[in-house]
Amino acid sequence: MGALIEIILPVFLVIGFGYGAARAGLFSEAHVDALMYFATHFAIPCLLFLAIARIDLASDFDWRLLASFYTGATAVFVLGILGARLLFGRPWEDSVAIGFCCLFSNTVLLGIPIAQRAYGEDELAAVFSIVAFHSPFCYLLGITTMEITRSSSGQLIRAVPRIAKAMFSNALILGIAAGFAVNLADVTLPNVATQALELMARAGLPAALFGLGGILARYRPEGDMMTVLFIVTLSLAVQPAIVYGMVHLLGLGKDALRAAVITAAMAPGVNTYIFADLYGSARRVAATSVLVGTAACALSAWVWLQILG
Repeated sequence: MGALIEIILPVFLVIGFGYGAARAGLFSEAHVDALMYFATHFAIPCLLFLAIARIDLASDFDWRLLASFYTGATAVFVLGILGARLLFGRPWEDSVAIGFCCLFSNTVLLGIPIAQRAYGEDELAAVFSIVAFHSPFCYLLGITTMEITRSSSGQLIRAVPRIAKAMFSNALILGIAAGFAVNLADVTLPNVATQALELMARAGLPAALFGLGGILARYRPEGDMMTVLFIVTLSLAVQPAIVYGMVHLLGLGKDALRAAVITAAMAPGVNTYIFADLYGSARRVAATSVLVGTAACALSAWVWLQILG
């Protein structure tokens, strides 16, 4: 119970403050949008830039860690699509959007702060190595699958610019790419620049968590609840369970196990609704999954922390 109170609840209390302020009218939608824009376009990219620039690429980017995490992510994406189609009779486009909800866990806004509070800064390198590939992998898989579902092969070729734009206009991905460039070039940043980036980085997660609460206040639980529970189960239980098994199968250590499983065990991120809205498919289900999954994650993350020790 100590982990729930000391590690997880502070994160969700910040989200709750944002949610309550927005519902009470103390923090308008314009305020929420501005705060989230600052967090996701400036502060968190600085956090990711510094993390990737400082990481030891030779030791921290273990292919077995990445294979474990992304095997689990791909598996629940496929299970989400098939379940939506075969169990709930959804059209193929809705099924892909539902699969994307299962695939895209909230690694940045929930995974990083929970892992940081649970295991400390020194064990975050493995988390950042997963996050570095998360958005590019998920967008590439999700958009490509949706375009294949919607299009002929000729139209799919024309969709390549859309896929590239979705990935490389993302500020988080640009921050990660810049961090890789600095790291590989072995560039030493001036101390004043590093301190400025650290100030921005420290503002990122609290601002984003508060803003996430404001965004969740816009949603109402109104989607097909059986489908939503299916998504939440795959996201919070099945994906981390697959990753747990893969880490043991590939013989990774405890630090990698903690990083991979906790990151996999996070609720669907807000990007899942953005993806559903982009294609006009399963929007209510996606929005409700973000809301219900984030609430349920407070308990499920505690369960996984107990399992991981």
